[in-house]
Amino acid sequence: MKVRGFEIAKDWEDKDIHLPVRKTKYSAGYDFEAAEDIVIPSFKKGTNPVLIPTGIKAYMADDEVLYIYNRSSNPKKKGLILANSVGVIDKDYYGNPDNDGHIMFAFFNIKDEDITIKKGEAIGQGIFSKYLVIDSDMASGERKGGFGSTDK
Repeated sequence: MKVRGFEIAKDWEDKDIHLPVRKTKYSAGYDFEAAEDIVIPSFKKGTNPVLIPTGIKAYMADDEVLYIYNRSSNPKKKGLILANSVGVIDKDYYGNPDNDGHIMFAFFNIKDEDITIKKGEAIGQGIFSKYLVIDSDMASGERKGGFGSTDK
């Protein structure tokens, strides 16, 4: 029985994608890599964040969430900050009909020059966690899509 873990997302199976791993036995986070080369332009007012594909999807227990965080070295070394500060990957994002649950990191580049991320380069980390619901919780909706779809 599968409890939690990572898989290659649909349409990324033949692209030499590496599943996230922890680098040390006391690391909380699983390191994600970029699935392809991508350029993140220097920030200008009105610029949208750049989505970096990972080729990864995550499955987990009903009362769990996967938080995705920036690498601690990215802001200083590369000028990269996550557009949403912390990404929240819900259980029902896995296998959704829009993108199969493909996890992407949304970055802004605050440096004066464009930044190139190479395929296989570490871009962030994911940490699984339990969450709680309130006594009167009555949520019954079902996810109908992928990225940014929980308000639809």
